[in-house]
Amino acid sequence: MIARGERANALRDHGITITGLADFAIPCPVVTDPAELSHADVCIITVKTYDMISALASIRHLDVSSILSIQNGVLKKDLLSTVFGREKVLGATASKSGAVLPDGPVRFTVNQGLSLGELPEGTSERVTRLVGALESAGIRAEATALIQTAAWSKFVGWVGWTALAVLTRPESHKFLSDTATAVIGVRLMSEMAALATQMGELPEGTPPLNLVKTIATASEHQAVEILLETGKTMEKHAPIHRMSSLQDLECGHRLEIEETLGYIVRKAGEKGVHVPTVETCYQLISSLNQLVA
Repeated sequence: MIARGERANALRDHGITITGLADFAIPCPVVTDPAELSHADVCIITVKTYDMISALASIRHLDVSSILSIQNGVLKKDLLSTVFGREKVLGATASKSGAVLPDGPVRFTVNQGLSLGELPEGTSERVTRLVGALESAGIRAEATALIQTAAWSKFVGWVGWTALAVLTRPESHKFLSDTATAVIGVRLMSEMAALATQMGELPEGTPPLNLVKTIATASEHQAVEILLETGKTMEKHAPIHRMSSLQDLECGHRLEIEETLGYIVRKAGEKGVHVPTVETCYQLISSLNQLVA
């Protein structure tokens, strides 16, 4: 692993330590200077979106066969392609959650899935091999021929959940189970889905991914009921789940806003799509971001 500062020291001293859905500790080589590395079969980018450019600058010398990012948002594929070339970049979107505990271990809370595919669409032997390696390690993964649709579908849902999490600040099941906040979540997701559809990223006939398509095409009342049921499911199966942006806020870290909600507001302006709820939440969360900048 390439790591920095206190995190690198903790990984060296204690290895990768996981609790929650799995419990183990395993040693792992740790590199603090990326210049020490020359090649990699697969490179996975895990930094926050606002650290992407500096992270890529530090590894642009790497000879990689495949590279992917599990960051939030949809800008990652373009940034990776600019540095490493489109042919080496895999599309990826993750529905997983965890939290770094104060003493270093990571609490693993959601293992829904990691979708991988070739860009702009299709699968391949390298995708199949990587999915198999992840599955054998206990990480749920799947190959998908429509990876950009999957990425946008996850992004639509992520924006709805993240905005509510940061602005209300409880565990995820609580804001999903409240009618007032569920209404705001539905409007956020519907506006996002309208933009994605305008851009051709959520084509008609695509099966629902993370309930996004269902929510986008249902009435507001029906969509709210879906979110309320989702909240009940989260309370049962992941009662302590908290969005990563909420964790960042509480730790005094920067929020991934400009690269996510900010990107949507700017793209909607270009496409002439009205996104008033997204824009309001973007302005509010941007103000919070200024306090920790």
